[in-house]
Amino acid sequence: MKAAALRPFKLPVHHRHTFANGLTLHVVPRGPLPLVGARLVIRTGDVGDAPGKLGVANFAMRLMRRGAAGKSAEALSEEIEFLGATLSGYAEEERSIVSFTSATKYLPAVLELMAQTVLAPEFSDHEVELSRRRSIAQLVNEFDDPDALADRALDRVFWGSHPYGNEMNAGRADLEAITRADLVQFQRERIGPRISHLYVVGDVKLDETIALADKVFGGWSGGPSENPVTPPFGGLTRAGEVVIVDKPDQTQVQLRLGALGAKRGHADLYPVTVMNGILGGGFTSRLVKEVRVKRGLSYGAGSEFDNLGVTGIFTISSFTKNESITELIDVVLGEVAKFRKKGATATEVDTVKRYIAGLFPSKLETNDSLASLLSDIESYGLQADWAEQYRGNIASVTPAQVNAAAKKYLPEDQRVIVLVGNAAQIEARVKKYGRVSVVKQKDLE
Repeated sequence: MKAAALRPFKLPVHHRHTFANGLTLHVVPRGPLPLVGARLVIRTGDVGDAPGKLGVANFAMRLMRRGAAGKSAEALSEEIEFLGATLSGYAEEERSIVSFTSATKYLPAVLELMAQTVLAPEFSDHEVELSRRRSIAQLVNEFDDPDALADRALDRVFWGSHPYGNEMNAGRADLEAITRADLVQFQRERIGPRISHLYVVGDVKLDETIALADKVFGGWSGGPSENPVTPPFGGLTRAGEVVIVDKPDQTQVQLRLGALGAKRGHADLYPVTVMNGILGGGFTSRLVKEVRVKRGLSYGAGSEFDNLGVTGIFTISSFTKNESITELIDVVLGEVAKFRKKGATATEVDTVKRYIAGLFPSKLETNDSLASLLSDIESYGLQADWAEQYRGNIASVTPAQVNAAAKKYLPEDQRVIVLVGNAAQIEARVKKYGRVSVVKQKDLE
């Protein structure tokens, strides 16, 4: 696959303006539909939560929408719905985000609502308690769901005490410990204009958008003077282990295999992306063929790389019946070992490259998706033309590079295996994969 065969792909013109208070505005005029997508990205997230109060960032960001600037949650919702807009907030590992979509004619009103939720959230006692009950109920549901429980357990085992595990480490005790004062402190001390970028994409004019943003955010002050730094990850402390989360009522077992990945923007991104597509990143991948098509062990099997600011995690996920768990693990580890040893064929590499390169433009069709991409480029220090060069960089990946990535990132013994199922039925069977420890669900709460 030659890069020259690709149709040219170019992003709309991207304007950048920094206000006196340190807030950076990114404006991308884009027509022809009279729609706008906006995203305020604040460089603070779950990694900044203190022990004993994990979950504060996400709790606060979601609650900002529930009353602000003297308006109740119901009043805010009515305004947003009347304008036909959407407005939401949440926290990630290293960022907190507020985003909205709107018709162009309502941009001034919706941008004002966004500013109110960020600059003047109410955090009323009623809404705090209501959100706490909802969060605890959601937590209970997650512990009833073996799939969600497996993801939580893998994060706990893989990241250990590193703050990348804060989101999944947040349990009932953390949620019950969060107070209104904690939320007010988060809003006052951990967010601010100097660590924030506002992206406005759609049917807008540059000068008008700058004036609008200055009007609603120009008075914003306080917060950190520079972006917080995520500490380095010291590596797996439980490499080679098998951890079983005992769920006695289960007739199936959830499987997660975790290994070290790479940080966002790493030079290995392109061969790793192609390699993962061949191994488990799609419906025609090797794992799907071996696990589902050939053996009928599971309806699904896949792999993915989650790339974060200082490192990343590689995960293989699947599930099967209790009695076939060792066969599933054998197939998964066998496919990993075979890829490491024999690599990929030129045909596999070419097929996956074409699929990835062809799919990429469709991921940027909406204003919100483009704003998300631009925020990723800024947050993770990617090159300004990263998106425009992406398909060409994928197209230039060689089988040798894919095979080198497989040897580097597909694990031999530097991995952890997490199983969620009936420990009494599976513990003895899985001892051959490493030292086994069994934990109760309550140990993860």
